[in-house]
Amino acid sequence: MSLAFVRRNRVVTVLLVVGVCALGAAWLHAPDAAAQSAQASAGRGAPVPVALPPYDGYPEEHFVGSVTPWYYTTSATATGGKAPNGVEPLPRDIFTSKDFYADRDLWMDKRYYRCNSPIALDSIWGDYSSGPGAIENGNPATAAWGHCDRDYPREAIISPYRFKTAQEHYEALLAEVKAKGGPTVHTKATLPDWNGRYTRGLNLGFGRGRRGGAGNPVPAEYAEPPQWIMGWSNQMPTILSLLTPEYQQRFVQQMYHKVNSNSAQFSLMFCRPEGLLRWWSGPGGPSQLDVMVVPGRVQFLGGTDNAMRHVQVDREFNLKGAVPHLGAEVPSWLGETVGFWDGSTLITWTSNIQGWFTHGSWEYSNKLQLIEIWTPRLFADGRFAGLEHESVFYDPEAFVEPVRDIRFFSRRGELKDGAPFHLEHCNQTIFLGEDGRGTQVPPGTTIQFKVRDLYDRPWARIWEEYFEAGMKRPVETQELGGFK
Repeated sequence: MSLAFVRRNRVVTVLLVVGVCALGAAWLHAPDAAAQSAQASAGRGAPVPVALPPYDGYPEEHFVGSVTPWYYTTSATATGGKAPNGVEPLPRDIFTSKDFYADRDLWMDKRYYRCNSPIALDSIWGDYSSGPGAIENGNPATAAWGHCDRDYPREAIISPYRFKTAQEHYEALLAEVKAKGGPTVHTKATLPDWNGRYTRGLNLGFGRGRRGGAGNPVPAEYAEPPQWIMGWSNQMPTILSLLTPEYQQRFVQQMYHKVNSNSAQFSLMFCRPEGLLRWWSGPGGPSQLDVMVVPGRVQFLGGTDNAMRHVQVDREFNLKGAVPHLGAEVPSWLGETVGFWDGSTLITWTSNIQGWFTHGSWEYSNKLQLIEIWTPRLFADGRFAGLEHESVFYDPEAFVEPVRDIRFFSRRGELKDGAPFHLEHCNQTIFLGEDGRGTQVPPGTTIQFKVRDLYDRPWARIWEEYFEAGMKRPVETQELGGFK
């Protein structure tokens, strides 16, 4: 079985159909007028060019690594440093090497990472409270192996569109809409009713993961391809193949320091911003998303709690300068976004982004730009299900060619129904008296426990240590006055 996405009146209805098309695509379009328009588009709605299994929200068959956080999953094929049957290990790998630079000829061999996915490498020491570790006795040489026979293929990740730049892509989509008499100029009365709180389809699967895959399947209307940006569905060499040599080196360097000596590469633990790509990865990707739509603007509030993105509808970028921009030509963490409406579909272009990285994911440059298409989906009975989010990433410095991601946000309720978001601060914990490792200190001494220490070990164990040490006094927090 595969899923066919039928676009009618610029919304998406999900139907179950039998068979797979000649391309093996999971996303197909029925031949009505709206579907023909979408399928004929040169820049949106292209099918995924590989066959995908039926979607139930628990993508266990896509877990490449020995561990997968958030789903609380261990799926090692061999432990204790031993290789799986039928796999010949390398003489040295990222866990045992003393110099990853000298291993450049091994970087594109999945055995160099013991067939672990990026997120498995990032969490293999057991630092995540939402997932187990796969290293024994603090010795990286004992790291477990993942599944060498699993990988989400590169051809499903690279952009199916012919465009070389985001500007070219955006202008082509705008020209298509203008040819139909658009863009749509909405009033308050005609705007799509998107206001509300959403969550990613895969977030509903996290709960199933905590129950070992038990529980009700996620509705078929929420279907999406494997979320490769999350880092669990790919071998490391597949992601490296998307990157230029310089950015390959940066990614391997990030992973080497994490797995070889457990030097965590997490921006927030150093009180640094997490950047735009955090909006696609991990729990900050965004687990909860508030959407507000008014004439001239669409606001997305989510990501790592307070990551707010504004779409400036029907505005145009200033194209003079290093990158397109709206205000001053100063890059920002989330960039600047313009867009237009095609009926109830929103098409956007984001630029002027500060280059950065997200732990467990690749680094990107200031040249990164995005095209995003937000398309509503309906349940079979006509009720609004949520928003399909298609993103195409352009970064000529980091990528050898553009890449694409498709995901789904299900609408969970009205804005008033959700708990409020709070402005995220970087806090540092101050403990009074005896510290959590049992070290005796003079009475009244203030112990400053570093943010990094808090992230290097699971939260639950940290609190256990403090109580074991007899630390019964209240805990105070003090906001940091700048980055340390």
